[in-house]
Amino acid sequence: MEKIGTYLKKHQKLIMPMVTLCLTFCLWEGCVKWFQIPLYVLPAPSKIVMAIIKQWDVLWMHSIVTLKEAILGLLAAILLAMVIAICMDRSKTFRLSIFPHLVVTQTVPVMILGPLFAIWLGFGMAPKILMVIFMCFFPIVIAFADALQEVDQNQVNLLKSFGANKWQIYRYVKIPAAATALFSGCKVAATYCIGGAIVGEWLSASAGLGYYMIRVKNGYMLDLVFATVVVIILWSLLLHLSVVWIERLVFPYTKKRKGRTK
Repeated sequence: MEKIGTYLKKHQKLIMPMVTLCLTFCLWEGCVKWFQIPLYVLPAPSKIVMAIIKQWDVLWMHSIVTLKEAILGLLAAILLAMVIAICMDRSKTFRLSIFPHLVVTQTVPVMILGPLFAIWLGFGMAPKILMVIFMCFFPIVIAFADALQEVDQNQVNLLKSFGANKWQIYRYVKIPAAATALFSGCKVAATYCIGGAIVGEWLSASAGLGYYMIRVKNGYMLDLVFATVVVIILWSLLLHLSVVWIERLVFPYTKKRKGRTK
């Protein structure tokens, strides 16, 4: 019993969410069956699982389209955010000029931008990628720019005393020091990118999880709607975990340092 208690205490961060999730699904399943709720109103979790299994080939086909849009948009957002953040760090005038506009972009409803992007760029992949960039860019650029501003100036002065140029300062001091914040922004953006692609597909698409969701919703096939939502959640979590894995691969020392500070 002592070993079981130690194991549960050690892994409670994983076990507790799983327990509450299982209890929620059991309560959901029981309520649907007890009150005999129709499928077109609220499907039971068992029906959702069966829908995922039966329609996995279709869901996979649409997932490939959505993932391609999300990943391309995320990579473009990361690259653009890094360039803008470095420019903001190098020039105070540039930072003061562009920062208010970055904040304003987050106040614009994405449902308004979708039709505009479709009109300007057509109904292909481009407007979806642009939608992903729009949703993912802000958290990355803000986190990275703020971290660059907080780099220890003594380290910068040391490199300058050895004759380092501006690019070398960023390469050897500023970017590595701000990398943790950069990856924090990327983790947030990784959970947004699938949602950005979905919103774009709701407005104009012929394939993708967003398109498929609208199609089955119009047919009142709510088990497939929930199945699509589950697949979207799984892909979002997978992208988030991929960013975490890349961070630990590139900067393994950060995990060790966090372990020592606990």
